[in-house]
Formats: sequence, C-alpha cells, structure tokens
Amino acid sequence: MTAPLSSITLCADDYGLAPGVSQAILALIERGRLQATGCMTGSPYWPSAAPMLRVLEHKADVGVHLTLTDQTPLGTMPDLAPNGRFPSLPVLLKRALTRRLDRAEIAAELERQIDSFERHFGRPPDFLDGHHHVHQLPVIGEVVVDLWRRRLGERGWIRSCVEPLPAILRRGVDPVRALVISSLGLGFRRRLRALGIPHNTSFRGVYDFSGRVPFDRLFRRFTDAPGERTLMMVHPGKVDDALRAADTLTRQREVEFAFLASDSCAFSLAERKITLRRLFP
Repeated sequence: MTAPLSSITLCADDYGLAPGVSQAILALIERGRLQATGCMTGSPYWPSAAPMLRVLEHKADVGVHLTLTDQTPLGTMPDLAPNGRFPSLPVLLKRALTRRLDRAEIAAELERQIDSFERHFGRPPDFLDGHHHVHQLPVIGEVVVDLWRRRLGERGWIRSCVEPLPAILRRGVDPVRALVISSLGLGFRRRLRALGIPHNTSFRGVYDFSGRVPFDRLFRRFTDAPGERTLMMVHPGKVDDALRAADTLTRQREVEFAFLASDSCAFSLAERKITLRRLFP
C-alpha cells in the first residue's frame, strides 16, 4: 500500500522589495516551487512589480507583508517614524510590548499599505503577514485583525508564527530565535483561534541567515514531517544595488533561490513523499 502524501506551503517574503527579489520569486512561482508570497507594498519597486505577479496569481496566494521596521512609510508617522523612516525591530518590539504605540497611526499606515496593494494589484490580498513578524505584536495585532475583517471581508488567512516547543527543539535550527518568535505570537494565535480566522498551524523557516549550515540541510529539517497547514517562510532573491540599499539580507537570498529552483529541491521532497500546495487550496 502506498504511503499517503503529506504537504507543505512555501511562502516567499519581501516581494517588491527590490527588482532582483521580485524576479527570483516570480521564477519560483512559475516553476511551482512557491505557493504564496507577501508583498512589500510600501516599496518604490512595488508598482512596477505588481503587474508581473498578477499574471501568476492563479499559481500562488498573494498577500501583504505589512511593514513597520527599517523601511520608509507611505505616509507621515510623527510618533513611530518622525524622521521619515521606520525604527529597527528592537525599538519597535520594546514599544509594542509596553503598548507605547499610537494605534490610530499604525492603523492608518497599514491601511495605506493595503490601499497600495489594491491600487496596483487590482483586488484585495489573499492573506496578511508581517515583515520581521511585527503583525503578531501587541497593538499591531489588534489592528491586523481589524484589517482582515474590514479589508479582506473576513476572507483569506493570516500567518501565525507559533511552533510547538518540542518541534523547535527536535528540529535544532536556531532554537532560541525560533522560540522567541513563537512565544511572541502566542497571544495573537489565541486571538485568531477565538475569532475563527484561518491560519497556518505550524510555522517553519527561522534561522540566522549566516550560511554556516548549507541551505539544503536546513530545508530538509524545515520540511520534515509536515502536519496539516504547515507553512515555511523563505527569502529567495537575486542581489542588485536596490537590494543592497534596502536590506542587509543579500547573499543568502541567492543561496535560497539557487536551491529552491534546483532539481535537488524537487528530489528532496519527492523522496519523502511531500508535496507543495497552497495553504487553503
């Protein structure tokens, strides 16, 4: 008797951040290696990148990668970004955990990012998640749930970053970082469950991007024994001047892209009878 197939969803973050990132993600969606991508709609490269992605929307879910760190807001934010640039993650994290964020200001900016998605993509997003996982933080998470209700019409899904501790320890990939991200999302996941908001039940892909461990080995660990609605985030890309100017994560994006596009990726999944499919097909 043939063993049943298990499945996993690969979601690429940062579409629109830079042309090279968008090109890599498009190539992987076209090859069936990605089932979702989150778009950085505040980026100056998003308007030109959106039409190319629209052509492939039947092959992957397309969402908004809500951004409140390190980049430039779409509107004025005198409280969070008085100098016209979002703060670093540690600064935002401290302010969120102490609830020292202007909710109305956050809501207005995230609304603008969804407006930008709809303006250039032509319809509401399929899901919401956050750059640096900020969507699950206090105050911000409350805004995100309200946006899902109003702007997505209670349709689509929201990313949960929670992974059970035993799974994190068993995987053994950057367990401290993975545990911190997961712990920060526990309250947000409780809210998703209480409101019946569709979300992934397992979250994978957290590592330090150092390249010390070959990505093919990391991929095997992250995709091993997926349960129902398992989501793995990935960050493929091609390095260009725009990416160097926008983000510190550069070379490892090319490493991820090369593996995800390779036959080795397909063989790794096939030999373990794992298929790739959208989170809510």
